[in-house]
Order: sequence, then C-alpha cells, then structure tokens
Amino acid sequence: GVLSGAIKDGLLVYLGVCTGDDETDSLYLSDKAANLRIFLDDEGKMNRSVVELNKEIVVVSQFTLCGDARKGRRPSYAHAADPERARELYRHFIASLKALDLNVAEGVFGGMMDVTYTNAGPVTILLDSRKSF
Repeated sequence: GVLSGAIKDGLLVYLGVCTGDDETDSLYLSDKAANLRIFLDDEGKMNRSVVELNKEIVVVSQFTLCGDARKGRRPSYAHAADPERARELYRHFIASLKALDLNVAEGVFGGMMDVTYTNAGPVTILLDSRKSF
C-alpha cells in the first residue's frame, strides 16, 4: 500500500471520462467543481466554494461512472473513453484545477485503490458536462 494522494479538508472528485468528452467538458467540470457553493457559510447555509475557502481537492479516475446498468445485470462500460484519451482528459482536469491555484492531490489513474474518506454532510453532487440530468 502506497499513499498516492491525500487532503485534509475539501472535495473528493470521482472523475469519469466518457466517449465524446473533450477539453471543453474538462474545463466546464473543473470550473464547476472549484466554484460550486456547497460548503457552509457563517449562517450554516451551503454558500461557499472550494476557491473561496482555499480548500483542497483530490481527484480519482473512475471509468465505472460511465457504466450503463439499464439492461441485464452486468453494467456495460462501452461508453467509457479509451484509456489513453481518458488519461489525457484526467490530466487536463487536474491541470485546470491547479491553474486556479488549488492544492490538488490525485489517485493512480486506472489503478485499483482503497479510497477512504469522511463525508461531512453528507453531500454528494453529480456533475455532468452534457447536462443530461
């Protein structure tokens, strides 16, 4: 077990790259994740962002987010981007966050990882650059 990325306080982002995704999708998602107002303000309302609070982000690649389980009992991953393209956009996403002067940690692209985290809230938000939900 080697620790590849850790943060103290901020966001855990599982990033799925699907076929057809490009740099525009990556920029949209990095901007949205960094500026989404999901942290509490002084009045206890979700009104602050990672950027405002100078929090950290850890990014973990997760091709299974592109899975389709609507038919049968075994998900299809046919919509996941090929690994080479997915790695490019994963790197692009991380670079876009770092360009915002954020502290960004990362998992091992394509690796089997034990991900441990504490979900304070709990708050889990799905972001989709195609806005299909």
